[in-house]
Amino acid sequence: MNNFLDFEKPIADLEGKIRELEGLESGSDIEINEDIAKLRQKALHQLEQTYSKLTPWQKTQVARHVDRPKLSDIIAQLIEEFTPLAGDRAFADDKAIIGGMGRFRGRSVVVIGTEKGKDTETRLRHNFGMARPEGYRKAQRLMRMADHFSLPILTFIDTSGAYPGIGAEERGQAEAIARSIEVSLDVRVPMIASIVGEGGSGGAVALASANRVLMFAHAIYSVISPEGCAAILWKTRDKAQEAATAMKITAQDLLKLNVIDRIVEEPVGGAQRDVPAAINSLGNAIEEELAVLSTLEPGELREERRRKILAIGRLEER
Repeated sequence: MNNFLDFEKPIADLEGKIRELEGLESGSDIEINEDIAKLRQKALHQLEQTYSKLTPWQKTQVARHVDRPKLSDIIAQLIEEFTPLAGDRAFADDKAIIGGMGRFRGRSVVVIGTEKGKDTETRLRHNFGMARPEGYRKAQRLMRMADHFSLPILTFIDTSGAYPGIGAEERGQAEAIARSIEVSLDVRVPMIASIVGEGGSGGAVALASANRVLMFAHAIYSVISPEGCAAILWKTRDKAQEAATAMKITAQDLLKLNVIDRIVEEPVGGAQRDVPAAINSLGNAIEEELAVLSTLEPGELREERRRKILAIGRLEER
């Protein structure tokens, strides 16, 4: 890894020493294999210790890591014969949301997700994963198509939120998000949402109102970013760490609150350290959940999804 987070500095130092020793080993006769092995073991132990006790703010940093799996990686590894479908048939094609048809482990599916991009060029092209109204209307079109052809829907979420620009507001951003949630609750096919990085605000909920919501262990899911919450409550973004803790944005907290249904474990050190392994784990979880949902009737799928979403945040009488 070349991109380390602030709290990973001790790990970065150890891995830097390992690279230095490996360079010496290849250019000299000095036997240093034993030293390298010890350093690798120490680095692994440090990595395990660090990631076993991440704070909500540290998880936020991990969720935003530039090397985490992107939608393009997931489609390339999990979806065969993927055919992208563009446009909302009303205004334009939004590159922040990618959708289309393909085959997931032998089963035809419709895939919809947000793409942040991997470098400056692709991030600008995909608007950093922040969708405009036409993106959500494209998602609605694909959901209805999936429902018409009885195809399961797989959504993948990694966005800081819907795009807040003036043009987006003029074209009905809030209505487009609300309508996406409405269509999600109305379809009669299995729908599985996976939060792979940052699940921010209504921009995430628009694609996450599903029968099953899966979430990577170090992803986050919240109504607003920690920085935005701190700016509102304390009038300063410096309180983002406190906000992250108070908001219960981690997968572990959200599972207890029944906001999500399943945590997908990541490789040691986060999904960014072994993207193929992380995606494979996600694929296994989706396959298991899809097998269960496929046994339900269309009407049962819709009713179960509606009950599940409406139950979130409801107080139970004792």
